[in-house]
Amino acid sequence: MPVREHKSQHDHVDSLPLVSKSATVSEVSAMDRRRRDEVRARLLDLGARYGFDESVPERGAIDWDTVFERATHSNRKLAPRIGPLRDRFKRDHPALVRIVLETDEPVGHAAGQYVSIRYGSRTRAYSIASSPNRDETELCVRRVPDGRLSRRLCDDLSVGDEVTIRGPNGHLLLEDVSRRDAVFLATGTGVAPMKSMIDYTFEEERDEYRGDDRDVWLFLGAAWEDDLPYHEAFLDRAQTHDNFHYVPCLSREPWLSDWDGETEYIQDALLKYVDERSLEDATFGRHMAELLDDRPETDIGARLDPHAMEVYACGINAMVYSLETAVRRLGVPPRHVHCEGYG
Repeated sequence: MPVREHKSQHDHVDSLPLVSKSATVSEVSAMDRRRRDEVRARLLDLGARYGFDESVPERGAIDWDTVFERATHSNRKLAPRIGPLRDRFKRDHPALVRIVLETDEPVGHAAGQYVSIRYGSRTRAYSIASSPNRDETELCVRRVPDGRLSRRLCDDLSVGDEVTIRGPNGHLLLEDVSRRDAVFLATGTGVAPMKSMIDYTFEEERDEYRGDDRDVWLFLGAAWEDDLPYHEAFLDRAQTHDNFHYVPCLSREPWLSDWDGETEYIQDALLKYVDERSLEDATFGRHMAELLDDRPETDIGARLDPHAMEVYACGINAMVYSLETAVRRLGVPPRHVHCEGYG
C-alpha cells in the first residue's frame, strides 16, 4: 500500500479543499446479524429456570406482554432484561452497515475527519472509517429509526449506486507524535474516526517514538456484541501488535450470551485500567474510587498513566461529556483531550 506523506495532521487539513465528488458504491455489507433465534433460546432457558417457559413459543410470534408479566412475577430482577430482549428480537436488519465508496481521485482526508453524503434528496454527515492511505472511502452507518438518511442507506443502497461526497470536514485530529500513549474512546459508530486514526497510526509507524513503542488503547462501547463495528479487525490487531490494547465494553450482551468481558460504560471501564501509582496525590468521589479499585475483566497487563496520555473521544454527546469530565479528573491535561459528539 502506498503511504502518502503528511507533514502533520493539522497542516494537512489546512491544505484540503472542500470539494464535491460523485462516488460509486463498491461494497455494502451488514456488520450486525439477525439474533432472533438467540433471543428465543435465551427466553426459553430463562423460562425453564424461572417457570414461565410455557409463555415462550418455540417458533412464531411472541406475546411479549405475557412474557414480561409472567417473567417478572417469577423474578423481579428479570424486568430490566425483557424489554431489551424484545427490542433486539424486533430489530430491523441490517442495523449497522459498512459502505465502501470509490471516486476518480481519493478524497484526501486527514485521519479523524468526516464527509457529507448525499443520496437521493437527503444529506447527512458521516465520519470516515478508512485510513487516508486508502484510495476508497469507507463509512459505517447505524440505522436510526427516524433517521433522515440512515434507513435508506441500510435498506436501499446497492453496489453500483452513486452518491455525492462533500468534504472533508472536521478537526478531530491526531496530535504530532510524542512519548504520550494514545487512548481512543468511542461508542457505536463513533469508532469510525478512531479506526481511521488507529489504522493510520500503525501504517505510518506513529505507534513508535524515537525507537520506543507507544501504547495505543481503544475502549469501544455498545449494547450487543454485533453492535461493535470492526470488532474482529480490532481483535486481530491486538493479536499482532503487543502495544495495541482493545477493550470492548458491552452493557447488554451478558443477557444474551456468555460474554465475560467488560460490561460497564466505557468511562467507567477506563478507570479499571489506570495505574494507581500515577494517582497517589489525587482524590476522587466514592464511585470513581471504587472503579479505580476494581480489577479488569481482560488479561491486558498494560496500565494507563493519565499524565502521559492523549485522549480522543467520539460518540453521543452525553457520553462524550462524561468521558471528558472523567479523564480531566484523572489528570489528563485539557490540551491533550480531543472530543467530538453527535446526537
